Amino acid sequence: MTSAVPPGTRGTLKRVTFLIGQLGLGGAERQLSLLALELRRRGIGVHVLLLARGGPHEAALRDAGVEVHHLGFTRSGRLAPARNVLAFCRMVRLLRRVRPQVLHAYLPESYLLGVPAARLAQVPVVIAGRRGLSRFNKARTPLFAIGTVVTRLADHVVANAAAVAEDARRAERIPGHKLTVIYNGLSRSAFDRVDPAPLGTGLPVVLCVARLVPEKGLGFLVDAAAILARRGRPCTVALAGDGPARDDLEAHARALAVDLRLLGAQADVRPLLAAADVVVLPSLAEGMSNAIMEAMAAGRPVVATDVGGAAELLEDRGILVPPEDPVALGEGILRVLDDPELAARLGTEARAWARKNLDLDVMADDHLALYRRLLDERCGG
Repeated sequence: MTSAVPPGTRGTLKRVTFLIGQLGLGGAERQLSLLALELRRRGIGVHVLLLARGGPHEAALRDAGVEVHHLGFTRSGRLAPARNVLAFCRMVRLLRRVRPQVLHAYLPESYLLGVPAARLAQVPVVIAGRRGLSRFNKARTPLFAIGTVVTRLADHVVANAAAVAEDARRAERIPGHKLTVIYNGLSRSAFDRVDPAPLGTGLPVVLCVARLVPEKGLGFLVDAAAILARRGRPCTVALAGDGPARDDLEAHARALAVDLRLLGAQADVRPLLAAADVVVLPSLAEGMSNAIMEAMAAGRPVVATDVGGAAELLEDRGILVPPEDPVALGEGILRVLDDPELAARLGTEARAWARKNLDLDVMADDHLALYRRLLDERCGG
């Protein structure tokens, strides 16, 4: 087994490469960037490979000495198949030149391409980063079955919540010995106190930080706000995020006379969190929500649907309600708005738990320990 390992890969962990589609403001992109920056700070050589494009995190990575590579995959145009073949070959060549000891691919599209490329390049350890539930992956792409096979070819799968790991076991039949749960980490600045953003409303502020897509369940939040208004408790719903559902949500709120503020994607949500009376995440499916984590770090009370890893984050520290149930969602919001002592207790306990369990150093330590263990096993100890 050790004979297949390229020269220069044995011994101390020195080189790690990450693979992801792009570096936008999503949770997976933020987590990859946090981990890459922390590993680089600890003296590990880090490369980040991007399938398609860059994003807001790219400058910080480059400034820290992380090498970022654009591979040039595309989904559009008559020449897309040929360009993607060339991009795949480019990835294999790059991996052979960089000679990482570990390739960690984030999100299904990256495993689908990264695992075979890493095998061709003889990368010793290949890890798939599982960060969501299979429900919407199945709905979105006919390549789910192929992706499942490719995921099984990885050496290991890192899930960011126990619920995500269980879903991988059940839906993709990943054996337990190939799964490790490592919670997301929070940036050190996530716990800083900041001034609240001026939202220009005298109503209670219900904040949701999410992409504007159907699986986030945002229409149910608008419905819940309409129910509260009919009960004499109107509120301002502030949505921080962008996406294809924006126009539909705006029209839905207008029809129900809900005060909806569409704030767009925000690089720094801390001022919005400071302005919120309650933070809500009405998702239909979720992995380990960065939006919930950031609200916890800010000491805000959270109402969320009981999906994915939400219960792991909010058990006894937040309010959990069933998904697709605007009445229950409204009741959860009202509990917080009507009981300032409950709101303060939930925020305080959530912040304390986040400090203890979502620390960036712990997240980085856990990844490094896993990388080293797998590398030792692959290289014959």
